[in-house]
Amino acid sequence: MNMADWTIQKLLNWTTEYFTDKKLDAPRLSAELLLSSILAMKRIELYTQFDKPVAKPQLDQLHNLVKRAGQNEPVAYLVGKTEFYSLEIIVSPACLIPRPETELLAERAIEFLRGRTGKQFVCDLCTGSACIAVAIAKNFADADIIATDICDAALKVAAENIQKYQLNHRVKLLCGDLFEPIVPHLDAEKFDLIVCNPPYVSAVEFETLDKNVKDYEPALALLAGNDGLDVYRRIAEKADAFLKPDGALMLEIGYGQGHSVSELLEQADCFRQTAIEKDFHNNDRVITAVK
Repeated sequence: MNMADWTIQKLLNWTTEYFTDKKLDAPRLSAELLLSSILAMKRIELYTQFDKPVAKPQLDQLHNLVKRAGQNEPVAYLVGKTEFYSLEIIVSPACLIPRPETELLAERAIEFLRGRTGKQFVCDLCTGSACIAVAIAKNFADADIIATDICDAALKVAAENIQKYQLNHRVKLLCGDLFEPIVPHLDAEKFDLIVCNPPYVSAVEFETLDKNVKDYEPALALLAGNDGLDVYRRIAEKADAFLKPDGALMLEIGYGQGHSVSELLEQADCFRQTAIEKDFHNNDRVITAVK
């Protein structure tokens, strides 16, 4: 096949087949993301220009990215973005790639805030790319958010996302460990809502993760001690001091962690009710504790 024969349609089909053979997740979507990034087109535009030939410089770029993706490098890092809660989120290897499962946490947070009146003060711990903070701010106009992360490089990505959606006046980023940097900057006495998608992978489980996660995503955003509960323990110990009397703590949890995290929150002895919700894979995913 000569160069002129490589149309968008043929490249999509070839790349999808290659990724399928390599057993990559979502092979068609991955092919669309790479090609749309290289051609500076929206994904839907690929399908309205199926017969458009692709020039050699762009073919060379695609070949390089397809090869890297075939070696398990995450497509989101290759294109520098991903989708979360219908928003385009900038990502880099400094931060965890937002997962579709985490949208449940964002959705429940937004629903909780919509059920309240007046200005709401929200804390987003372990913010990473700030995908949760951005989703909340974009979908609930009366939220002021403080988002913290221990990784300065991740916060630089978060700042890009906040600037992208012009949320600088409503989302404040602080560098530090969990609640540690908040006290000197707290505009409200306490928060209406604390959300967190913390590291929750155990040391044993980390060794079993897929290569595209273990070899490329930041271990700092994944590992949480021998049992995966280290960060939950610390949040449970301190959340009471930062929550209003009728406030809520919402946490993403890992597979099979529902019972253990519930026990930690019960031991904190400050929440009147807790509830666990499953994701679309029927795995425990979000735990909500109301003070």
